[in-house]
Amino acid sequence: MRAPTSIDKIADDYTRELATLSPLLATDLGLPGHDHLMGDHSPAGHAAQADLHRRTLALLDSATPLDDTDRVTVAAMRDRLGLDIEAYEAGDHLRAVSNIACPVQEFRDIFDLMPTETADDWANIASRLAQVPDAIAGYVECLRVGADRGLLPSRLGVTDAFVQARILATEPDSFFATFWRDARPGGSEPAPALAADLERGARAAADAYWALADFLHDELLGQAKRDAAVGRERYQRYSRLFVGSTVDLDETYDWGLDELARIAAEQDALAATIAGPGATLTDAVAVLNADPARLLRGTDALQAWMQHVSDQAIRELDGTHFDISERMRTLECRIAPTQTGGIYYTGPSADFSRPGRMWWSVPAGVTEFSTWSERTTVYHEGVPGHHLQIAQAVENAAELNLWRGLACWVSGHGEGWALYAEKLMDEFGYLDDDGDRFGLLDSQRLRATRVVLDLGFHLRKDAPASFGGGRWDYDKAWNLLRSNVAMEEKSLRFELHRYLTWPGQAPSYKIGQRVWEQIRDAVARDAASRGEEFSLKDFHTRALNLGALPLDVLREALVG
Repeated sequence: MRAPTSIDKIADDYTRELATLSPLLATDLGLPGHDHLMGDHSPAGHAAQADLHRRTLALLDSATPLDDTDRVTVAAMRDRLGLDIEAYEAGDHLRAVSNIACPVQEFRDIFDLMPTETADDWANIASRLAQVPDAIAGYVECLRVGADRGLLPSRLGVTDAFVQARILATEPDSFFATFWRDARPGGSEPAPALAADLERGARAAADAYWALADFLHDELLGQAKRDAAVGRERYQRYSRLFVGSTVDLDETYDWGLDELARIAAEQDALAATIAGPGATLTDAVAVLNADPARLLRGTDALQAWMQHVSDQAIRELDGTHFDISERMRTLECRIAPTQTGGIYYTGPSADFSRPGRMWWSVPAGVTEFSTWSERTTVYHEGVPGHHLQIAQAVENAAELNLWRGLACWVSGHGEGWALYAEKLMDEFGYLDDDGDRFGLLDSQRLRATRVVLDLGFHLRKDAPASFGGGRWDYDKAWNLLRSNVAMEEKSLRFELHRYLTWPGQAPSYKIGQRVWEQIRDAVARDAASRGEEFSLKDFHTRALNLGALPLDVLREALVG
């Protein structure tokens, strides 16, 4: 086992102090001792985190790396913490409003990850619920400071956040009004005092969300920007943050157009195979959705199918294409308590007492599901996707450090790997069925569409004539999505708003996949130049054992 170094200590100390400053992050990472807290979400709280970033970078500058692990840690922390400081100095926390990745969602979603087995667990929940009003007050203070400085979110983001906040505040069916009623510590009813604390905290949280909704609608909406596009300077920073690599934005936009055309042609050809000559994508989707062998009715059937597909992948890939430890073999598939749409993964805690989990957030009223469109998504979120990637880093934490093994996350690395993992399952023969392959192409087509839409809209580029010509705008972006993505309208509209209010994140999937493939090709070429046989399994093991990294740092570590 590798002996910890002074740089490991810097990374570990940073992670623990960050967990203290950000209890929600601590819960997300599975670091104990903070579940009863919400943390300071005011400008002062953000300033404290920025100060921690700066102090840590200064310590790294004065430390001497002893091995390759140290050198990778230093490079990765300089990249991530440096970008965090840039974001802070640019005031991103003062205009953080979106439909998917801002405190409006984070303050609620954290309760999905909290332990609920014991009375102490529910006491932590009660304590955290009672602190939601202070957290929301700190968030509102940030948005007011931002407005005073002219750092304003878009009207689109504010409107969506307002609707979500109002739903969370509305009794009797809101999350806060209902979830605590299922408290059964140790399988029994909670003690009267605990039940009272839970009810009081839930009511306080709901009331705070009502006040937040009023603020968003009555105060911020009128000041918010009509144009959601962020422009090239901000977008370049967001791209570096999410991809973990500096990419040529204009070349990447052109590549996205070419990639979208290539995937669309392949999927169109497969549609004809599925539904007959001259068939459209809609025709193929109708045929697949009508196939009773592909139909799931109800969320119980969906959850059971997810678990079956996931378990089968773990069982069959272990020892052949990957080495999967015993602790990593547990992956729980669950139906999420939210109804916003989409599937997501949450990683295991540091000791695996909380396993990795795949969550499906099913929109209200949706009761039927077709497996052709979702099998590749289970591989994306589970194995060999996010679960293999994230759990492997946790499993290998002793060879890294706390930050590398648990806290570092780069969307281009993580989401790029998961999209790359979908293609791997195609290579391995798991998506040979025409319907499942159609679903893979549908997934890839969505991600290529995101590249075109996100870069085109936020960089204020001109759309190709086939998409309407002139500058990209909301309507053209919507038509692009409808033309290329087989998704019901409510979910598709949510996706569009996600891209327009969270710039740079969505393209990191496809761009990250591209970089992963480039790195793999470079390693294979290097092996061939030395007369050695390239082992795909060894490449994956070596890459995943490094933990999540900025892709430029990963490339340097694997290729040089």
